[in-house]
Amino acid sequence: MGHLKFKVGEITAVIGDNADHAPASGHRAGYNGIWDFRHRTSMRSIFVPTYAGLNLEHIFNGETEFENNDIFFEPRRAPMTFRKLNDQQAELHQPATPTFHVESTTRFTLRAPWYLDLDFRCTPHQHVHQRGWFGCFWASYINGPADKSFYFLGGWRPKESVWMQLCAQAHDDESTVRAHDDDFKLTWQEGSRDSLFKNFSRMRYAKPLYYGNFENLVYILMFKPEAGIRLTHSPSGGGFNKDFNTTNPAWDWQFIVPKYDVMKEYGYHARAVLRPRCSREEILDEYEKWINE
Repeated sequence: MGHLKFKVGEITAVIGDNADHAPASGHRAGYNGIWDFRHRTSMRSIFVPTYAGLNLEHIFNGETEFENNDIFFEPRRAPMTFRKLNDQQAELHQPATPTFHVESTTRFTLRAPWYLDLDFRCTPHQHVHQRGWFGCFWASYINGPADKSFYFLGGWRPKESVWMQLCAQAHDDESTVRAHDDDFKLTWQEGSRDSLFKNFSRMRYAKPLYYGNFENLVYILMFKPEAGIRLTHSPSGGGFNKDFNTTNPAWDWQFIVPKYDVMKEYGYHARAVLRPRCSREEILDEYEKWINE
């Protein structure tokens, strides 16, 4: 079994690996993580049904990812296993990938009433990252929302913390938001292809979270205050949505390891929230409550 539906509190989630287990449903091979995510009041999944959310999409190091699409999307292509741990928890494991040699484990836990926790751990197995760093990238393809933007606390000036809105004008256009104190400069192979993780917004974030509006719900993605998280947006990453005559945006993120050691584990904790619309004060309350648990 490479995927399974979980229901806890007011949310349901289908968690699955990257194999083609359900062609009749239209879900495509390669897309892993959360195949379907709904609140009990939802009319449809927040994630595009053929794709996924919280989907491990890229490993990158400034050199290797640009060779071809199989390498650019290696986490989609390399074998991945699904394991149910209990009635509210599942795990995806990917052995060291053939090109980047990064092993990873993602544990998903549903918690009442509307929380989906993600615990990611990865281990580089070989010295193949010539520039001394590597990153991982996740995509969440949002299912035709009326508002493609996500919102976060940050600003244009150092240490500023006001509500900001990002809806990139085009794919690969000022797509990535770094933290105020993120001064690590990634370098790239000269002449290499464009990508979301190479393009930076002039805005910076003050807290590692964003939210977006979907139907009568708010979707919040938040991270424990660990270094290395970058927030990323595409207005069209999920393709065209015929039902709603619009593009499906991608609300994404990255995890950067600026200096690595072979066989050392790296990781972070995240939480997705899918709940009825609420005030920004309540969104921040959700974040503060979680990071202080």
